[in-house]
Parts: sequence; structure tokens; C-alpha cells
Amino acid sequence: MKILLVEDDPKLASLTVKGLRARGIVVDHATNGDDGFELASTRSYDAVVLDIMLPGRDGLSILRQIRAKGLSVPIMLVTARSALNERLEGLNLGADDYLTKPFYVEELIA
Repeated sequence: MKILLVEDDPKLASLTVKGLRARGIVVDHATNGDDGFELASTRSYDAVVLDIMLPGRDGLSILRQIRAKGLSVPIMLVTARSALNERLEGLNLGADDYLTKPFYVEELIA
């Protein structure tokens, strides 16, 4: 399995990448929205783990553009925001699931 992680928090990204790789998952990591969109739209992934609040392009605009391109890769939104309207917005834009930070890698994998 190959996953793209788009996360700007260095500590969370490091823990997530280590946890996924320990389970045999190949992980590409982008630290900003522009790089994340470039990778998501030009490479093949089994899933994308996408933070909403990113430098450059935000996660929701990335999600919107990925879906507009017709890409059906599963996308998990992750964010510290937990308001219902924010979760619904992401899901209505085409996210497959939503995970609130902080989270355990086991929870992400499940």
C-alpha cells in the first residue's frame, strides 16, 4: 500500500510516517498544500491523508481540485477542527472520511 500524507506539523507527520512505515506501508510526505496537490495529481496512491489547515493551498481546495480532475483516490481529512459543519463540508466535497487530531496511527489505519 502507498499513501500520501499531506501534513505540515513536523511532530505529527514524523510519528505518522514512522507508524505507517512500521506496518509496511509506503509513505510519501508533503509539508504544504502546493506540493501535496502536485503529488496527489501526478502520482498513484492507494489513499491520501490530507490535513485541512496547510501553508499554501489548503486541504479543502486540494480535495476540491482532486475530485474535479476525476481522481477517485480515497481521501481521509485530518484536522484539529471538529465542528460538525466543517466535517460535513469536507465530506460533501468528496472526502471519504474525517479524523480529528490528535489521533493514533492505529485509528488512521483502521
